[in-house]
Amino acid sequence: MNKVILIGRLARDPELRTTPSNLSVATFSIAVSRPFTPQSGQQETDFINCVVWRRQAENLAKYCRKGSQIAIEGRIQTRNYSAQDGSKRYVTEVMCDNITFLGSKADNQGGQSYGDNNYSNNNDMINFSPSDMGAPIPTTDISEDPFKDFGEEITLSDDDLPF
Repeated sequence: MNKVILIGRLARDPELRTTPSNLSVATFSIAVSRPFTPQSGQQETDFINCVVWRRQAENLAKYCRKGSQIAIEGRIQTRNYSAQDGSKRYVTEVMCDNITFLGSKADNQGGQSYGDNNYSNNNDMINFSPSDMGAPIPTTDISEDPFKDFGEEITLSDDDLPF
């Protein structure tokens, strides 16, 4: 099984190109922090090269810039080629099947505008799946109990449970 899920920030603006057969392709790098801190105390980061095709490539280039936080889902792919000097080069990259826009660096510092909608809450997400819904999916901040007016509390003991 070859499956990759990463959450990080764009290390540079996505580069959008079009193939001779008129397919859109975007290449980008995502900066992902390692889950541990070494003895030096300095957090380490990996910069992972990624590729996305078609409508998702167009959306990524349109809505995201360096520093934007995204989640990607895809697979690792390797390839090689001969450089101009005749040496053989190897490339490892993530081929993205799904990209979720989690927000941008500016969101965490007071707001980022996507098109005509202003998303200042870090919980707001724009999700583009392979079928590309294309519309923002706002989320709701639940800072208080959403069931407070639902009725009275029910108390269960371990004897009431069938397992």
